[in-house]
Amino acid sequence: MTVPAQEAEARCRSFHDVMARRRTVRDYDRRPVPDGVIDWAIRTAATAPSGAHVQPWRFVVITDPERKRRLREAAEAEEREFYAHRASPEWLAALAPIGTDWHKPFLEDAPAVIVVFEVHKGPHTPRPYYTKESVGIAVGLLLAALHQAGLATLTHTPSPMKFLNEVCERPAEERAAYVIPVGYPADGASVPDLRRKELTEVLVRL
Repeated sequence: MTVPAQEAEARCRSFHDVMARRRTVRDYDRRPVPDGVIDWAIRTAATAPSGAHVQPWRFVVITDPERKRRLREAAEAEEREFYAHRASPEWLAALAPIGTDWHKPFLEDAPAVIVVFEVHKGPHTPRPYYTKESVGIAVGLLLAALHQAGLATLTHTPSPMKFLNEVCERPAEERAAYVIPVGYPADGASVPDLRRKELTEVLVRL
């Protein structure tokens, strides 16, 4: 793909202006996502680079209400343990401005939930390389594609995640990494008033 030099910065700025409006949303409207949008977003995610081009990812899309209910119940059980016993005081203090707790209604309210698995070596899958890095890049592309379509997302990472293999009926060589609710913000949905770091705080030129 060739982009004229005089257009390159403008394209980057235009993409930035769209992505700068992205926010994590926890309150969802139940109206369905248009047909095809999630499929194309996952196609985009699957263009990500990966170690040795093994493409060690699996995207499980859950829309069935009963399956989402089971997912929420299992996730909230783990989250209750996290907030009550596993999280350090420092970690809880860092979460306080965001206002999260063990309640995860968005896992049922969002019309779709994408569970992203890392695919490790198994009977029918090769050994992956740089698995977490590869899947992380793919998820970044997934979030960007969904935002481009006007959809809101949340990156949820309950710990531990082994319960997701049962809920999603996935084999042991697949390990859950992200749970991503997808949909439209509910009327009156709010997001924390957070500040992103300035370019001078994240960029080093040598």
